[in-house]
Amino acid sequence: MRKPFSSQQRLDCRTVLEVSLNLECRDEIVPILRALQHIYSQPAVRDEILRFIARDVNKDARDDRGREGLDYWHILVLAAVRLGCNLDYDKLQDLAEQHRALRHVMGIGDWDDHTEFSWRRIRDNLCLVQPATIEAISHAIVAEGHRLDPAAPKLARADSFVVETNIHYPSESSLVRDGLRKIIEHCARIAAAGDVPGWRQHEHLTKGVKKLSRAIERIASRKGPRYEERLQKAYRALLRLAEKIIGRARALCATASTAAAVTAELLAFIERTEQVCRTARRRVLQGETVPNDEKLFSMFEPHTQLYKRGKAGEPIQFGRLVLVYEDAAGFITHHHVLPRDAADRDVVAQQTRIVQRRLGGQIEEASFDRGFHTPENQEKLGTIVLHPCLPKLGKAGKNQEESVRFRAARQRHAGVESAIGALQSGNGLERCRDHSEKGFERFVALAVLGRNLHVLGKLLIAREASRSEAARSQRKKSAA
Repeated sequence: MRKPFSSQQRLDCRTVLEVSLNLECRDEIVPILRALQHIYSQPAVRDEILRFIARDVNKDARDDRGREGLDYWHILVLAAVRLGCNLDYDKLQDLAEQHRALRHVMGIGDWDDHTEFSWRRIRDNLCLVQPATIEAISHAIVAEGHRLDPAAPKLARADSFVVETNIHYPSESSLVRDGLRKIIEHCARIAAAGDVPGWRQHEHLTKGVKKLSRAIERIASRKGPRYEERLQKAYRALLRLAEKIIGRARALCATASTAAAVTAELLAFIERTEQVCRTARRRVLQGETVPNDEKLFSMFEPHTQLYKRGKAGEPIQFGRLVLVYEDAAGFITHHHVLPRDAADRDVVAQQTRIVQRRLGGQIEEASFDRGFHTPENQEKLGTIVLHPCLPKLGKAGKNQEESVRFRAARQRHAGVESAIGALQSGNGLERCRDHSEKGFERFVALAVLGRNLHVLGKLLIAREASRSEAARSQRKKSAA
């Protein structure tokens, strides 16, 4: 049983709009709670957002039957604070249980001892909300911000950055070890459940895989005489053992009668391990250069890609490329997780058209960097935006790039790096902590939602108390 929010006035709790916030505090939670108060004060926007959440949480179930669950408003507040303040689930649980202003914004009184917020309960509820729903909520927040600042959507700037996935440094030996470990674990479990012989010494098999993998790592780190010969010999031994274990695992899948989900997960690890074995055979034993799009960089996050972007201190990054659009007020009006095989120039025209259509054609000027340029993109962006700023590769031309408006847009464009830095350091987008591709997309959407609420809260506080500490921006200017 769930409800949008509690409309019953409590003696031990002020209403959401009456909750007092310390505007002399510079913590990120203050503008986020102020933005949530504003959303609560707008019934049309609030009810639309809560309907989005109800659609995902309930699906086909009724909301007036069963055990009492978290209110939709509780889920929204927890989702906003999680990456708005870059918290893990344990810190979020502690805040939900101890932070007085946060609890009052959620409608939980000081005498309420029966409402529990274990980290598992928070995680399970937040994971019910789909990435597309979180993105729709973020768009509703941005629309409310544009109502307060109508000039904000006229100027836009876009750039992409890599959000790293939560993986260890990938090498073929470590990936084969990960894959075989999971294969052996699944097979041992299936064999025990079906009383199938042949996997009693599964721990011994796992130790053998680790021994060979660590021998490869020692050879690769120390090198020394006959380095390549010793490395190839160790890889041959590991690949022979992998082939033997995979063959036995496939035979078990063919004979065992077990749950389809368990078998599907086992087959997925088998296919990924076989892919890495093929890559290791081609690269180490045959001396080929394997393209990145044919490689696998994680057994657990197979959507991970390798990027060489030439960043100082980060020559290579493992993750996914995310494209963001920022308006003049600092709102992230649009974000897009690029496919593994796509680059900036492949998606910029399509994504600019999407955000322009959603904003009702209000974007008059949009700036990009040189990595987005192609002659086709130059032409397409000219039909989407009135004044596109897309510098050419190499030496600047002497026509459009000499215009005053173009140079001003180029100077303003560097500010998008500040927005990206805020997303990485303040909203957790330096490294995704969630698992699976859908979890990655949800994590990115939650970070963008938290950033937009933070910007909206700053905008509101700056109008109400412009001299307060909470109204100050990290960009050394007022947030108004």
